[in-house]
Amino acid sequence: MASDVPMSPELEQVDGEIRDMFRALQNGFNKMDKIKDSNRQSKQLEDLTGKMKECKRLIKEFDRILKDDERNNSADVNKHLNDKKQIMIKELNSYVTLRKTYQSSLGNKRIELFDTGNDQVAEDNVQMASEMSNQQLIDAGRKQMDQTDQVIERSKKVVAQTVEVGSQTAAALTQQTEQMKRIGNELDSVHFSLKKASQMVKEIGRQVATDKCIMAFLFLIVCGVIAIIVVKIVNPHNKNIRDIPGLAPPAQNRKLLSIQDFRRL
Repeated sequence: MASDVPMSPELEQVDGEIRDMFRALQNGFNKMDKIKDSNRQSKQLEDLTGKMKECKRLIKEFDRILKDDERNNSADVNKHLNDKKQIMIKELNSYVTLRKTYQSSLGNKRIELFDTGNDQVAEDNVQMASEMSNQQLIDAGRKQMDQTDQVIERSKKVVAQTVEVGSQTAAALTQQTEQMKRIGNELDSVHFSLKKASQMVKEIGRQVATDKCIMAFLFLIVCGVIAIIVVKIVNPHNKNIRDIPGLAPPAQNRKLLSIQDFRRL
């Protein structure tokens, strides 16, 4: 009787009470076969009759709450809840029919039988089993089985649709997972490339800094050489300045020949 259909807290509480009552009825009828004394059987049937009346009241309460919540639920939810209510009625009728069998063996023909109805459980749906023949009971049971089969077929269709949607969702999730893995691999590749580029930039920066230092040092050397050459030319007799290797020293005591001396030669 458990269901995944969303219900209000009040409706869910009544549904739980109905399921507890059905379990109590099932256990009670299971004990009937173990009871041999007719008086104890009659007492057990009376107790089960009281439970079935309480179950009938709970089903009416379930129907009332369902109608109150009908406007707040979707059409699909209302349909499932109405189907659930019909299943409850059919299950209760099965216990009523079972009780009739035991009651007949004890000579008591009076028992209440619930009809399935369309949308509600009311007093008009209560019949006396003693007023129905065995053939009528069989026909009613077959009708209930056919309706149950229809409900089961609808439930199977809903389950099949749910499975199909679940499969599509799983396929979409698989594709998204693969896509996320590819994106992760691409991000790792980009991160590695950025790290490599950063290292190359640092290496180039160090090389540029080294080249600048060498150029600056060469520039200072050239400036020093030029300064020495200039000073040597301007003041060739300065002994504090050493001769530059490869540079010829200035001529000492050189005298210019006059025209007369040239003629003499």
